Amino acid sequence: MLSSVEILLLSAIQGISEFLPVSSVAHLVIISKYYEFVNQNLLIDICLHLGSLIAIIFYFRNDLFSFIKNKDFLIKIFVGTIPIIPIGYILYETGLIDQLRNIKVIGWMSLIFGILLYISDKSKVSKKINTEFTNKSAIIIGLFQTLALIPGVSRAGITITSGRLLGFDRLDSARISFFLSIPTLGAASLLGIYNIYKEGSAELNFLAIIAVIFSFIFSYITIALFLKFIQKFSLNIFIIYRIVLSLFILAIVYL
Repeated sequence: MLSSVEILLLSAIQGISEFLPVSSVAHLVIISKYYEFVNQNLLIDICLHLGSLIAIIFYFRNDLFSFIKNKDFLIKIFVGTIPIIPIGYILYETGLIDQLRNIKVIGWMSLIFGILLYISDKSKVSKKINTEFTNKSAIIIGLFQTLALIPGVSRAGITITSGRLLGFDRLDSARISFFLSIPTLGAASLLGIYNIYKEGSAELNFLAIIAVIFSFIFSYITIALFLKFIQKFSLNIFIIYRIVLSLFILAIVYL
C-alpha cells in the first residue's frame, strides 16, 4: 500500500508537470531510479488525473460557462482532441506505447522537444485566441498533441510549442493547452475507470481520496502561478530545466 508521503509525491509530480512544459514521465524516471513506489495502482493513477481535471475545470469555470452559451470555442477544443483518440488507441492496442516507454527515448524526447520549445518561443505574435483560433488551428495543435503519446515529449510542452509556432502569444498558447487538457484528462480518467470496472479489483479508500485532493491542490496552484509567470517572462527557465534534466537522464543511459 502506498503511504501518504508517496501519495503527496505522486500528486506533486502529476499536478505540477501536467500543466508545465516539462515531462512528468522524465521526473518519474529520475525519482524511480532512487526510490521505488510500492504497489502503485491504477486507482491511484485515476485519482491523480481526476484531481488535475477538477482543478482545470474549477480554475476556468467562468470561461467554460461562457463556452456553454457560445459553443463555437467548445467545438474547436473537441476538434483539437480528435487526432489523439485513434492514434492513442492504435499505440496502446499494438503495444507500441510500451516499447517507446524506455529511459533512452524519454531522455532524447525531453531534450529535442525542449529545444523545439525554445525555437517556437521566438515566434512573433500574430494571432489572438478570441478571433483567430480556428478549426484549422485546433486540428494542427491537436496533431502536435499526439506527439505527447511518446514518453518524454510533455503534453503541455508540445501544445504550447505548436501554439507559439502558429503565432499565438504565451498566454493564449497556454490557455489553449489547458483547455485541450480537459477532454484528454477526462478520457484518461474514463478509460481507467473502465479498466477498473473490467478487472473488478479496486475499491475506493482513504489514500485514493487524498490523491484527488492533493492532485487538485498542486494542479490549481500550478495553473494559477504559471499563467501569471508567462505574462511577464519567457519560457527560458523551463527550457533550461528540460535540457538539464534530459542530459541527466541521458548520462544515466550512456555513462
